Amino acid sequence: MIYDIRNYGAVGDGKTLNTAAIQKAIDDCASKNGGTVLLEDGTYMTGSIILRNNVNLHIEQNAVLLGSPNCEDYPEKQNLKHVNSENLPRTRNAAMIFAEECENISITGMGKIDCNGTSFVKEKQGEWTGWQYERIDAPTPPRVVFFTGCRNIKIEDITMLNQPSGWSYWIHDCDYVVFDKCKILADVRYPNNDGIHINSSRNVTVSNCDIVTGDDCIVVRANNRSLAKNKVCEKVTVTNCNLTSYSGGIRIGWLNDGVIKNCTFSNLVMTDTVIGISIVLPDFQNFPDRGREDTLIENLLFDNIVMDRIYGRPIKIYIGQTNETRCGAIRNIYFSKIIASGLEFPYLCGRKDNKIRNIYFNDCRFECLSDEELPNFKQHGAASWDRSHGVPMFENVDNISFNNTNFSK
Repeated sequence: MIYDIRNYGAVGDGKTLNTAAIQKAIDDCASKNGGTVLLEDGTYMTGSIILRNNVNLHIEQNAVLLGSPNCEDYPEKQNLKHVNSENLPRTRNAAMIFAEECENISITGMGKIDCNGTSFVKEKQGEWTGWQYERIDAPTPPRVVFFTGCRNIKIEDITMLNQPSGWSYWIHDCDYVVFDKCKILADVRYPNNDGIHINSSRNVTVSNCDIVTGDDCIVVRANNRSLAKNKVCEKVTVTNCNLTSYSGGIRIGWLNDGVIKNCTFSNLVMTDTVIGISIVLPDFQNFPDRGREDTLIENLLFDNIVMDRIYGRPIKIYIGQTNETRCGAIRNIYFSKIIASGLEFPYLCGRKDNKIRNIYFNDCRFECLSDEELPNFKQHGAASWDRSHGVPMFENVDNISFNNTNFSK
């Protein structure tokens, strides 16, 4: 059954706040065993809305779901079952579209989600590298779509643009998630606007997507600090996607995350990123979103990936050099048919007491370009301290294999 939000009083003029009307359509739909909540023929402004079981939020090609420019229209969610709010990244759980413990939910259609991000940033003063803008001094919404503890999720055909300085999608402790034919078109000058952030979730597939972000395009983590109990992040598949970022194309893990395993990344094109593939457990600092356990990252496959104009490392695997960075192991990582060109070669660095183990390169080609060939690397925020000037670096790595793999300048 179709529930047209206009029948609930929604006005598609881009000015009227329609939060209550959209929410009433969602609630009615869910109360009658589900269906489709329809947006068409207009631009519908909204604050935070909550999806329910068996509801498909469908945005037609001629429709836009526009985020409100007012911070107060994105209230905090209270008493969340799967979230330890005190340990959340940026300490807030507000979002434009939210769901908790729902099944069979989806956001579909050829329409757009315009996050109204220009309302939540201001331009930096003076010289800058990397991000040109910063957050305004207000409780801005840290995420656009936030699903936690949900099952059977589909995001299909949607274009999201004009993100604020916050993550586009946060999939948190969810099972069976599909992103297909989506576009995420963020302003690369805005900070922290990750594309798809997958945390402690299982059976997630991202396919046929185009992602442009200021921060990492796709993040896979097991940050259990924000969960009531530890959960594994596993069986994530990313395939047939185009990625561009002022930060990283694929980032896996962070300080004191939990278990991340059995993931596949294939048939990807990364262009104009600072780092292509990053598996980094940084040196211990007081990061607000650090985990609380030893990290185990294992059984990852990267296959048939092209990286062009990489302003830093095409591949970086790093374990922090102090014991405060708690790492069980990074092991069994496979790279096959990787073609990369950029300012640097791969960098792999474990610790003497905790080596990176079982790394395999098969049919790979890495080309190191000169600064003159990529003149905008400083503007892209490529860190000068991470420069080895065209030398592959492999330190404290046990059992690394190169088969038909070339490094050239």
